[in-house]
Amino acid sequence: MTVRHPAVAGQFYPNSETQVRAEVEAAFRSPLGPGEAPQVAKGGKRSIVGAMVPHAGWMYSGPVAAHVYAALARDGLPETFIIIGPNHHGAGAPVATTTMDFATPLGTAAIDQEIVGRLGHIVVDDPMAHRFEHSIEVQIPFLQYLAEDVRFVPISMAAQDPQTAAETAAEIRAAVADKDVVVLASSDMSHYVPAEVARKKDQAVIDRILALDAPGVYEEVSRLDVSMCGYGPVMTMIMACGGSSAELLKYASSGDVAPMREVVGYAGVVVRR
Repeated sequence: MTVRHPAVAGQFYPNSETQVRAEVEAAFRSPLGPGEAPQVAKGGKRSIVGAMVPHAGWMYSGPVAAHVYAALARDGLPETFIIIGPNHHGAGAPVATTTMDFATPLGTAAIDQEIVGRLGHIVVDDPMAHRFEHSIEVQIPFLQYLAEDVRFVPISMAAQDPQTAAETAAEIRAAVADKDVVVLASSDMSHYVPAEVARKKDQAVIDRILALDAPGVYEEVSRLDVSMCGYGPVMTMIMACGGSSAELLKYASSGDVAPMREVVGYAGVVVRR
C-alpha cells in the first residue's frame, strides 16, 4: 500500500527524528506548555473522549498542543485516534479519509483500516484531500512520541457547514461504536488580528466549546466573524465523541511566543465522558 509522505516536515516542524523529538520535548517543557514531558499511563482511567488541538508551526502552537497530549498521556491512550482537520487547500472530496499510512520523521503511523472500511457515505476515501494538508500531519509526531504503534483515522473537511458536521459526526459514531477512540479536532483560532481582539473573539467561541454546544460554535464564529480555520472539525468532534464535560487546558497566541502586531490564537481543550 502506498504511504503518504510528509508535506510540511522541515516547515511546520523539523524533518529529522532527532530534531522532532527535541522539539516535542521543548514544547512540553516550554513556559507556555505543561512543564514536563509526560509518562503514558498504562491502564489509565481513559476519561478523555475528545479534544481540540492547534496545528500551526510548532514553534508557535506546539506548547498549547503539548497540554492536550500531556493530558492524553496521563489519561491513557486509546486504541485509535480519529483526527479531523480542515482542508486548507480545498483539493479532493468535501469530507475525506484515506487508506494511506502516514510517514513522518518518527516512522510510519498506521491507518485503522477497519474503521475506514466502515465509512464511505459522507466520509469518502480520497487521498488527494490529504496530499498537501498540514492540519492532521502535524499532530502525528506528537502521538508517535507518546506511542510507537499509533493507529488513527484522518478526516479532512473542506465542507464545514453545520449539516455536514452533523452528518460526519453521525457516520463517525456508527463506525466507532464498538471501539475505544479519542476524537481530535485540529484547529487554530483567530488569524492575524491584534492579540486583544483575538482573545475576546476566541473566548466567545471557546465558551460554546466548553458548553459542548456545536451549533453555538458556528453561531459565534459567524456572528463575530472569527477567522477560525477548523470550526467544522470542532463541531464534528463535539457531536461525535459523546462527552459530558469540557476543560480549557491552555489558551495562548503567537504573540506570546514572539512580539507581533497581529497574532494567531491557539486553544487546547479536552472533552471527558
